[in-house]
Amino acid sequence: MHQLTRDQARRIAVQAQLLDADRPDDVVGVAEQLGAIKIDPTATIAPAEHTILWSRIGWTYDRAQLSKAVESDRLLFEFDGAFRPVSLLPLMMPAMRRWPRRETSRQWLQANDRFRSEVLARLRAEGPLLASEIPDTADVVRPPDGWYGPNQVVHMLDFLQRQGEVAVIGRDGRHRRWDLAERVYPRDLPEYEEDEAERMLNERRLQAVGIAKQRSPWSPVGDAGEPAVVEGMRQKWRVDPEALAALENDSGGRAAFLSPYDGMLFDRPRLRELFEFDYVLEQFKPKPQRKFGYFAHPILMGDRFVGMLDAEVDRERDELKVTAVHEFAPFDDDEHDMVRAEIADLGRWLGVGIPEW
Repeated sequence: MHQLTRDQARRIAVQAQLLDADRPDDVVGVAEQLGAIKIDPTATIAPAEHTILWSRIGWTYDRAQLSKAVESDRLLFEFDGAFRPVSLLPLMMPAMRRWPRRETSRQWLQANDRFRSEVLARLRAEGPLLASEIPDTADVVRPPDGWYGPNQVVHMLDFLQRQGEVAVIGRDGRHRRWDLAERVYPRDLPEYEEDEAERMLNERRLQAVGIAKQRSPWSPVGDAGEPAVVEGMRQKWRVDPEALAALENDSGGRAAFLSPYDGMLFDRPRLRELFEFDYVLEQFKPKPQRKFGYFAHPILMGDRFVGMLDAEVDRERDELKVTAVHEFAPFDDDEHDMVRAEIADLGRWLGVGIPEW
């Protein structure tokens, strides 16, 4: 049983998320470590998938690198709203083959078996296609729910993707282009039994977060890694032994601005317990109820969350407008310098000017 201080637990989490001073330089390498790079179009600064990569790589990150890795090199694939490394695909396949588990989803698929066959036949004959290029011939309709509109083709494609039948081959702007999975995914992938695949997935999940509560629904790692306790906490934790060993070569901290959809922020209970950071996304709050801004980016300084950056790109003026840097506690001179340097890095990456703030 590893005995960890809170400082050690935080450093493990930060290093696992590639947010320490030793910046990576490869898009695929970042995806291999993180497991998933969230896709979201909200672009007050830049879409989430690009901001997440910039937060790790810095101003040298080129957006074309992501497109190349997904659409040309096929080293990453899009699934369930995120870009993932192809190395995860064979671990996901056993669960995909038995999806769906929910009875209502099974009933909808059964009722629309003819529709399903027509969508697959259309893709086989004409793919790759956008959802808008496939006729909606559904017999049973799922009502709009705030995320999906009335077009049943989008529902069917998402269901077929979860079953491993179709895949996203690329995008036209923000619109997904679909094809048969057999023409998108590699054909020589290894095969695993379901139990073995789940065990390996848990290991990859723990690799991405470094440390997680053993029974966390936010970071489900099962029995991966090794048991640990963190000072002042009664909960049981699991720690990645490689991440624990990496503490001996800790490269130190830096300032980092995180997209509100960054994986580092996903496990809200862990944020509160290890980082004492009670993060709330204010995007969907009425304006009078916002404290930090519509899409403010948390500021990580070393292994502490110290503030929020409220900024957006002014497209007409071609500049990064910094509305506010909210400090949870007053910054010292070094912290001010680090935040200013990171804002300069952000402007350099975006290719825009930064007015005085």
